[in-house]
Amino acid sequence: MKFKCIWLGQSILKFEVPLDIFTTINQVYEKNFNKLHKANKQLIGKIENEHSLYYDGVDNDKMIKHNMLPRNVLEWFYNVYRVYLKANKVDKYQLKVTSIWVNEMKDNEYNPIHVHQGDLFTGLSSVMILTLPSHYGKEYSSEHNPMNGALQIIGNANGQFAKIDYQPELSVRDFYVFPYDIRHCVYPFNSTGQTRRTLAANCDVDYNPVKHRGAHD
Repeated sequence: MKFKCIWLGQSILKFEVPLDIFTTINQVYEKNFNKLHKANKQLIGKIENEHSLYYDGVDNDKMIKHNMLPRNVLEWFYNVYRVYLKANKVDKYQLKVTSIWVNEMKDNEYNPIHVHQGDLFTGLSSVMILTLPSHYGKEYSSEHNPMNGALQIIGNANGQFAKIDYQPELSVRDFYVFPYDIRHCVYPFNSTGQTRRTLAANCDVDYNPVKHRGAHD
């Protein structure tokens, strides 16, 4: 499975979603939209349409266990997370995908800076690009550095020459995977009348973090 690695003190891996997986996710979301669990109560996004496709975390007053995705789609998520951990030389772990949901942003909605967690504090966040608007509206200043609708990932590196943030040029079928504690946000856009649809997923990783803090050859 091919990927691109971006280093911000921790690894961000970028994958391309296989067309069959990508198509299935969009179809499940669109065909079942009126039956999906609203996810707003457990999310920080200032977004009206936030809907869950999968939840296997601890039952609470905000969400109960459910699954709208076929087995091959879930197994693909697990395989990607295994690739991430292998690339980062992490072994002897247990994985559990706890939640998968879709954010469909409209004009002037946004996702403030935040981190993720599942039932554990150690794990992997991920973002998949499902649809994008044809444009992001008017940039009222600094048009040479557009930010409307941007995903910004803020790393934990510091010191001279360190790269501290990453603003990827997004395309549909992109899939970004990074640790729970990496901060990220999505900026609003305006005057489009279109939506920006993304999927987010959390995967708990139960492992010994102290063992894996040392450098590797």
